[in-house]
Order: sequence, then structure tokens, then C-alpha cells
Amino acid sequence: MESCTHVFQISGIKNREKKRVLVQGIQQLGGKYLGGSVYQYASTHLIIPQVLSSEKFLAACAAGKWVVTPEYVLDSIKNASWLAEGPYEVAISTGATSTFYPVRQWREKVATGRLTGAFQGWRVLLMVQEPSRRAMFKRLLKAGRAKVYNFPPPPHASVTHVMVKPITDNVKTLNAPCYPVSYIVQHLFGSNYAEMNFNILDDHPSETKRDSFVDLDFSNLESELRDYVIKREGQPRLCFLEFLGYHDLYCPQSQAVETDFSNVGSMIECGLFNEALDSIRSAVFPGVLPPVPYLSSLLEFAQQGNVTSAFLRNLKQVMCSLLMTNPPWLASSNVKKYFTQVLQCPRCKAGMWSFLETAISYCLSSEVTCHRLPGPALPTLLRFHHDILAFFLKLFQGELHSISAGDFVLPQKRAVTQASASGSLVTGTFWTVWERSTLLSRAVKSLIQLLIQATEDYGKKDEQLRLADTLLDLLCVLVEFWCQQHFKLNQNLVEKGLNDLAEHFAVISQDVSPVVLAELIVRISSSRLKMVMVDAIFRNLCCKNGFTIGDEPLSLKKMVQSYLPALGSLAYSPSVAHPRTGPSSHGCSSQTASRRGERSLVNETNQEKENIPRGLNRVNAAGETLLHRACKRNQVETVLQILALPGTDVNVKDHVGWTPLHEACNHGSTACVEALLRHHPTPVLNNQVCGVSPLHDALFNGHMDIAKMLLEHGGSILLHQTDREGRTALDLVSTASQKHELLHSAQVGDSALTNKVTEISNLPLLEAGSSLLGHLICAYQRERSLRSPMQPTNEAHRLEYRLVRALEAHSFQKVTLGWTDQRAVRLVEDAETLLELGRGRYLGQIPKAVKECKGENTMFLIEILESLKSQGKALVADL
Repeated sequence: MESCTHVFQISGIKNREKKRVLVQGIQQLGGKYLGGSVYQYASTHLIIPQVLSSEKFLAACAAGKWVVTPEYVLDSIKNASWLAEGPYEVAISTGATSTFYPVRQWREKVATGRLTGAFQGWRVLLMVQEPSRRAMFKRLLKAGRAKVYNFPPPPHASVTHVMVKPITDNVKTLNAPCYPVSYIVQHLFGSNYAEMNFNILDDHPSETKRDSFVDLDFSNLESELRDYVIKREGQPRLCFLEFLGYHDLYCPQSQAVETDFSNVGSMIECGLFNEALDSIRSAVFPGVLPPVPYLSSLLEFAQQGNVTSAFLRNLKQVMCSLLMTNPPWLASSNVKKYFTQVLQCPRCKAGMWSFLETAISYCLSSEVTCHRLPGPALPTLLRFHHDILAFFLKLFQGELHSISAGDFVLPQKRAVTQASASGSLVTGTFWTVWERSTLLSRAVKSLIQLLIQATEDYGKKDEQLRLADTLLDLLCVLVEFWCQQHFKLNQNLVEKGLNDLAEHFAVISQDVSPVVLAELIVRISSSRLKMVMVDAIFRNLCCKNGFTIGDEPLSLKKMVQSYLPALGSLAYSPSVAHPRTGPSSHGCSSQTASRRGERSLVNETNQEKENIPRGLNRVNAAGETLLHRACKRNQVETVLQILALPGTDVNVKDHVGWTPLHEACNHGSTACVEALLRHHPTPVLNNQVCGVSPLHDALFNGHMDIAKMLLEHGGSILLHQTDREGRTALDLVSTASQKHELLHSAQVGDSALTNKVTEISNLPLLEAGSSLLGHLICAYQRERSLRSPMQPTNEAHRLEYRLVRALEAHSFQKVTLGWTDQRAVRLVEDAETLLELGRGRYLGQIPKAVKECKGENTMFLIEILESLKSQGKALVADL
């Protein structure tokens, strides 16, 4: 296909309507528009209203591109085709009659082939200290085909130009001509340089000049970020290269070939199972499928537990050979039906899931099987069921690989359609026809329950360790299969399914040790599944230990601002073992004790009801609880009653997002604020609604006493928060004396936080929480961050650059104003959080106990946080 000859960039046009008309006109005439605030070499034309002191203009000039006025596109639209560019080339009037065309000389030289660029042959040692301006000059020089080196240059480099800003003593030691960066413009425009009055090279550009380089269409940015997220989320997470060889191009898997297995049937009737298995093993070829009754008889014989290790080994080989020579994901529906009939209990014939569930249950020494099996846990029978589990896993991995790789692995370029994916063995095993729109089906719930059961003795026995790993891999495969099958149809459905599964796992695993759960999470191979499961488990762990976390969507800011303080609360949690509740024993004594317990429970319940305030569970139209309403009215007795009840959520939000602390600060309820701050866990002080924190709320309404109380409790970190207008708490007070009072209260808070007892009372819980949070951050970056350690792309770097440029020049609220896609908004918020981390913010919220802990997982988490800080610094350095 012929490449596009009209590829445009636009600079200097800030009116959105004018820019929209130009972009639509370019696309209408078959051209292409490249957005962004920096010059892109793929462009062929630059549209500017007049000569500008911008990077795009200088780079287009150096590269010999067309630089035209907007009238070129507007007149071409009227002409219904592209006009000649010459009459529209940008010009400067240097006198009454003379006109200077600044880019014409370089454009003509490049067009005729005399030069490849204005800086051809230059080998430049660029020594500019400010990172963003150094990156700008580097792009400009490369547009003119110069070779650019950083200091110190490579030993073999022959430098022709040294460009320094500012000039330092190091320049004198370089054996090459030294030039100021203004020489770039002098070279481009010669004697007309002085008349052009460029300010792009000023040593100290003002903020207004800096803003002139930001040329972003934020609506286009939202669209590009959304498309990037959708493309990223649709990529496969698991890769199984071993299945690339699971087909034979010369023997297409059309249907099974008829083969004489009558002698096998005779052997089975005579009880010669070993001989029958040997006969089948020698006859397994592509297109050859042994009759289902014969394989079922061999499986039933193995299920009795009286077989030898050699028989099990040969049976495993036969099953694997069948899968390799007749993979169901590459074959017809008849082959899939064949495996469905084989992979079920040979006695009960209740389907694939029943057979798989029985194998897992037997490995767990459970009596819940499709029919009574020999026991207790015969070694040969254990091995048989472990082999069955491994075979199921391999089969499902192959089907996942087929829908992930598409026609890449299929012979004759037969793509896997949605219909074939829905008719797969994975789908038929775990979802009924009525359950396919939900991830959390009955079979999936049972698998999770069995995984939890295998996890209880995790690490004590090698068999249990292997079983738990197999079940975890099985869960990852079926989750990824379901997500890839439904993602293109309904992305919200996939997100809801993942969250439901994670919450279900977190709830039913509450009795499992956090240390064991942390070890289990490490072994999850799907980053998508790991992220949602760790998030649910961490929030549930914090809730169990008295620290409530908001239900807003997961983001980097939430992890830094909410999860880190919660981690500190885990360090101070009492180290108390909670015994598992089990079934009560039988007998008269136990029944009597049960009745006594019931009577005492009734008495205690009646006493508790007397202490429960009326209307506790009633929520008004605004979503306000009784705690909200009591804080608004300064009813401190009611507040104390509610806080004394177990399970009270001190950070409960109404429909808008306001917490009881917000209401107390807004209405001047000083006594209620004091009661809330004394409660354990303490309320979240940095929670913001539309940029309004409790501290902002207090100062907006003139409640200085409450503001000082908050600062004495939370420290100076609260003074760094800004509202939607970019105002800090100190900006909301008018007199110097009030600012001094607030600063003094913040110093008191900092001192109290510094002198707080940092003795860790529950190191295992802190280590488990640190492990969970560390893996959550890593999984989140792989899944949702532009700057990801996995598969970096030019598209990601370009989007990241534009996003950071926008946030450097505008506030987060301005960039995302009017955006409707929350995934794109979260990307902007994550970029802003990284920038703030790079500036040294947020990490001050790490509790002292966490910072000083020498546990392996906690130290690893600190390293991850420092890495995030370094990434934030690199974002600006890359500009």
C-alpha cells in the first residue's frame, strides 16, 4: 500500500474549534494528523499561523519539511484536493517589499538530495544540564540529521560541535569547537536570525514561554489512552510455547481414522490390562483415536488402586500421546466430544468436572468423591489422580494457547472463532450454558474451595505443595480463558467477574494464615488475576485488623496514600491466634453446653441492643449514616456509642463521598472530631472529595481549632495537599498569625509522630502485608502502567511523554476535565502520582515501624517504593 504523502503536525493554534476543523479537513482529503507536543520525523507538513519560536518549527526547518499556513488546508478543502504548497509556505516580511522564506532553502536542498538535513555531518556533544531542554535540543539536532552524544562522548567519537548551556570549565578540556545553543538558529536562518527574535533558547524561560511548547488536544489524549488500555488489557497473559509443535501440517486433524482395536477388547475381557495398554500405546497416531470404552476400562482399572507404577507410567504416556497427536483445539467437534467422553469417571460418567473434582478430593484425603474409592490414600491411586490433574491442566493450557495465538499455530490459517472457543472443553467443564456470562460459576467456586483446603497445609508436604500449585495454575488458566473469551464483547463484564472472584476468594480464605496466603499469591502466574486477588486479600486483612480502606477503584495513589498507612496498622496489631471454628462434638454434654451458650448469647444480644442507638442502620436519601448525622449535629454521645460498637466503619462514605470526619470539620463539631481522632483505627485524614480534604473543609468554614487539631494528629504532610484550584491549607488563611499557628500545630504533629512507639508487635503480619503490597504494586504496573517493565513499546513511550508534558503544564483536573473513561483518568492519576513521588512526596507517609523493619519482605517493599520514586524522576528527565 502506498504511504501517505500528506502527514501533518500543527503548532501554535490554541483555538480548539479551529484545530478541529483543520484535523477534519486533513482526514477528509486523505491525509494523516499526528498529535503531540514534540516534533515527529514521520510528518511531511507542519501547519503554523506564523513563524514561531517552537521546537516543531525549528525541527521541520532543519529536516526540510513543508511549513505552511492553515489556509493551505482550508483552501484545499474548497478545492476538494490538495493544492500546491508553494503559495502557502510560511514567510516573514523583512521590509516594505522584501519577504523572507525561512524554511525554503533547507527544504529545496533536502528535496533535491543535496543534503539529508540542515545538520548533516554534525557530531554534537550536547552539554545542557536541564533534562527537558536537553531532550528538546537532542530532538532538534536529530531532525537535521546530526549525531548527538552525551557527556562524556564515546572514545571513538570524532566531535565536530560542542554545545554547552550554561558554559562551564569542563568545556576548556574538550578538543573541539564550542558553540552556544543559539548557534543552531543562527545556522538555520543566517543573517535573518536577529530579525526573527526567537526566545526558544533563553536561559531562564518564563512559565508563559514554557506553556507555549505544550500543544495537546486533551480529548485526543483521552481517546489514545483509552485505546492503549483496551489493547493492553486484551493481550494474553500466559504463553505456552510447547504447544507450537502440536500439529502436523501433513496430517490434518479432520476426523478420526478407523483402526482395528478388536484384539484390545479381547484382552480387556480376559483381564489382560497391561497387554491391552501396550497395544493401544503402539497404535496412537495422528487421526487415530482408540475406542472410548477401552480407555474407560483402563481408567477404571487404574482407579481401583491395584496397579503397578509401570502401568500408570504407560497410561500417562498414552494420554499425553493422544493429546499431542490429536489436540482437540485443532480438530473437529468429534475429537472434542471424544475427549469429553474419555475424561469422566468410568463408573459414574457424570462429566468432566465431576471426574476432576474427584481427583482433587482424593488427593486431599477427602471422602467427597463421585463414588467411594479405596483408601486411605493408596500411593498408586494418589499418583493416578495427580496424573489426571496434570493431564487436565495440560489440556486446558493448550486450549488457552489456541485462543491466545489465534491463527499463528493453526494449520491452513484457520482462526479460532468465538463459537469454537465457547464450545471448548474448558468452557464445558467449568460453566453450564446458563453460567457462561459469569466467571464465578458453581464449578469455579468449588475449585477455589478445594484450593483453600489444599493451602491449609501448604508447604508441610511436598504433595500438598505440588497439589496447591497445580490447582493455582488451573485457576489461572481458566480465568484467562474466560477473560479472553469475553473481553472483546463486554469489558465491564470481565472486570466485574474478576472482582467477584477475588472478593469470594478473600472471604472464604479468612481463616487461612496471612503468611500462607502471601506465599500462595507469589505463585500466581497471571498478572491480571494476581492484581485483583492481592487487592482483595490485602483489604480484607486490613479490615480484620481494624483498618478500613475505601472502596474507590484501585490506583497507584490509593496504594500510596491508603495502603501504606494501613500497613503500619498491621505492624501494631496484637499477635493473637484465632482458632478455626469446626463442627461441634456430639453428645448430651455438648448439647447442654450449646443450650447454655444460646441463653447467654440471647442475654448478651439483648444487652447489646440496649446500647445500640436508634436508627443506626438507617441511611437517608443522601447516603448519610447515623454517624454522619451525629457529626453534623455535634451529638458526641451518639458518636461515642457508635464508635464503641464492633465493626464500625469510621470512614464510611455517603453517596457523594463525604466521611463523618468531613461532616464534623465542615459543621464545626469539635467534640466529634476529637472523638473520631481518638478512635482506633483513626479516620483517614487525607481523604479528598473533589479536592476537599477534612483540613480544607475546616478552614473553608473558619474552624481554626479543628484545623490545628487535625495537624497535631496528622503532621505537616497534610499541609502539602492541594484542592482543585491548587491551594494548600496555608493558602486558605489570610493572616500571618494564623499561618504561624497552623505551622506550629503541624510541627507538634510531626514531633508526636516521630516519638511514637515503633516497636513491632506482629512481625509475621507485617511481613505478610508487605509481601502482598509489594506484589500488588508490581502486578499493577505490569497491568495498568504506561511505564511497565513488561513489553515496552514506542506507543507507550510516546503517550507517556505527552501525558507528562500535559501534567507539567496543567493540573490533573484541567487535563481530565470532561473525560468520561475512568481507565484513562486513572492513567493520568498514576502519572501524577509518579511525578509527586519523584518530587519526594507521599513516601513520608510510610510508618516509622515499616521503615525501620529489617524483615525481608518489608525491605523489599521499601526498595519497590524507592524504585517508583526513581521512575518519577525519570519521567521528567526523559522530556
